[in-house]
Amino acid sequence: MLTSFEQQVVDIIKRKTKQLNIDNISRTEAYATFYNNHPEIKWSFLASMVSRNAGWNMCDLQGKWFPELLSTETRDLLFLTYERANWLIFQDAFPQLLLYEVSKQHEKPYFHLFQYFYVSPFMYEKWTAFWGEKREIELMHALIINEQHIIEPAVVEHPFYQKKVFHRLLFHFQDSLHFSSVLFPTIEGEIYGCSVHSFTKVDERIKLGKKLGELLFSQALYPKFLQFSMSTVHTGSRVDYEQYIFHSKKRDTPYLRTTFPIVSHHEKKRAQWEISKRKEKKLMKELNLSLPTPITEWYQNKQKQLHVLVGIKKFFR
Repeated sequence: MLTSFEQQVVDIIKRKTKQLNIDNISRTEAYATFYNNHPEIKWSFLASMVSRNAGWNMCDLQGKWFPELLSTETRDLLFLTYERANWLIFQDAFPQLLLYEVSKQHEKPYFHLFQYFYVSPFMYEKWTAFWGEKREIELMHALIINEQHIIEPAVVEHPFYQKKVFHRLLFHFQDSLHFSSVLFPTIEGEIYGCSVHSFTKVDERIKLGKKLGELLFSQALYPKFLQFSMSTVHTGSRVDYEQYIFHSKKRDTPYLRTTFPIVSHHEKKRAQWEISKRKEKKLMKELNLSLPTPITEWYQNKQKQLHVLVGIKKFFR
């Protein structure tokens, strides 16, 4: 039985989550704002930067190049895939962040209210441990593991997306050639990041998330990424960061809010997921990556390859 205060907290968080889970722009801003207020929750900064990438990928679909390669139907399906996955992650994770905020304000944990948002017992355990021990990297890893298990049945393994997106030749073509990448730019015109490979394998997505987290919070680069985040408004267009690389380049991807409609999502009761302690121990391990190097030149070459592909297709058309 909830107290009147607890019921009020649940109602407010449900309302606020719905309000902020409108589109990619609102999600990205919500994650970044939360991180600015609670920098100990590293996952929220990682989520904001990955969410920026989702917006850029969405806007590519209506930009100058991708409409030359992909049919309208395929582009609409890819947009819905990005949108659905990101909506689901926010719907699960943001109430966790807000309940942590309430707990912090009142100096007592309110994680028992997770059950009213269908949050997994795994995350209840990890937040409870964090409340006592403040192991920031461990909590970030736990949230990465959680988010990927959230989208596994609802998107990656869902029959609709399996048939329409993940089994299509184009998806595997893009996957194998590393055209999809998660990029962390700086205002100095450098790009760091990782290619998205084997997206349909949950362990690979978790590994990617951990690699991105380690890169984002690397001692030398973290201040640069934070500076980019705080000084660059997220529009969904790649001009957000290409303005720092190509000073005279014209914008060739649109702004998200002038391009895509608001999507109305629905969700049945969220399926609970679980893993063995042995698997959990393996997934929670730190990676200890080598010193990161810029991939700016690699990115520029990939853009050139994309433009060549479009040129070849136009020629044979």
